[in-house]
Amino acid sequence: MSAPTRLVLVGAGGMGKAWLATILGNPDTELAGIVDLDLDAARKAAADAGVPDVPVGPDAVELARRTGADAVVNVTIPRAHHPVTTAALFAGLPVLGEKPVAENVAQGLSLVAAAEASGQLFVVSQSRRYNPHVFAFKEQAKALGELGTLSTEFYKAPHFGGFREEMEHVLLVDMAIHPFDTARFLLDAEPVSVYCEEYNPSWSWYAHDAAAAAVFEMTGGLRYVYHGSWCAPGAETSWNGSWRLSAATGTATWNGDDAPVLDTPDADVAAAPSADPGDGIAGSLATFVAAVGGGPVPMGEVHENVLSLVMVEAAVESAETGARVRVDDVLDRAYAQALADERRDDVRAVLESWTSVRDALTPAR
Repeated sequence: MSAPTRLVLVGAGGMGKAWLATILGNPDTELAGIVDLDLDAARKAAADAGVPDVPVGPDAVELARRTGADAVVNVTIPRAHHPVTTAALFAGLPVLGEKPVAENVAQGLSLVAAAEASGQLFVVSQSRRYNPHVFAFKEQAKALGELGTLSTEFYKAPHFGGFREEMEHVLLVDMAIHPFDTARFLLDAEPVSVYCEEYNPSWSWYAHDAAAAAVFEMTGGLRYVYHGSWCAPGAETSWNGSWRLSAATGTATWNGDDAPVLDTPDADVAAAPSADPGDGIAGSLATFVAAVGGGPVPMGEVHENVLSLVMVEAAVESAETGARVRVDDVLDRAYAQALADERRDDVRAVLESWTSVRDALTPAR
């Protein structure tokens, strides 16, 4: 039996504690240390998890070197994703990071290039893909053959308090990346353009628009339609949303919680058995550790992941401008920004070698 993969966890906040429990619960991983700028928070997280003697420190690379860690799990706030991940990759450490890949698409492209320049694995945990029902839904999509429209309805009424109730574009920025990413996975298609409107019901307790409707054109002529609200009390959907897939030979539906349902008049249409990807962040961690040990590249590898964040940025731009937005225009502007902002010559050299940003994001697919 191989030795457990030793991991440094970066971030001791709420999500950091969830990842801490997941790392401790995986027999193939060992917690090497906890990193946080607030060392007291790191020590408290360790003590609360029953591992009070685990090393802590303010710097991921330094602590990884001191403890002999094999990889890093980056659960910092989005604006710290780029510097923490870049430093770890160039220290020879594979990284598993929380979504979004970075604070913006430009930084996401820099991290794609950093992964290439360093030769290290960087995976973004889109944990909602790790759901057996999502995989069953995907097999139903394959069985239906020629697809037409996929739609998601998301209606919840959470009273978060704090920063979320003051955020601009709160639903699109804080939540919509989950269904957007799932849509890409289910359809095996990528975004081409989007038209999006945001609005705020009169009874909303959010300072800015907390509801949105978006229509994405996807490759192959498919359409993905999203309609969601965070101030919709009564008859709330699952946190995964409610889904409908329309195809030439029938329809598949998923309520977000239970097994999806295939409805077709064609007796020859049947979905193949689906794999069990594991559950949430535990599934994400397991596939990352397997990849570090020489296994297949997991879902969410940085090349494959960036277009999910692009969908968010494009939807926000459309809502702000009132115009249909081409995804390639978003990519081109982000690429120019990435080049302008890049401070590492080796990363810039990789960026400059790309002849097409969209093509650069496809090698891991």
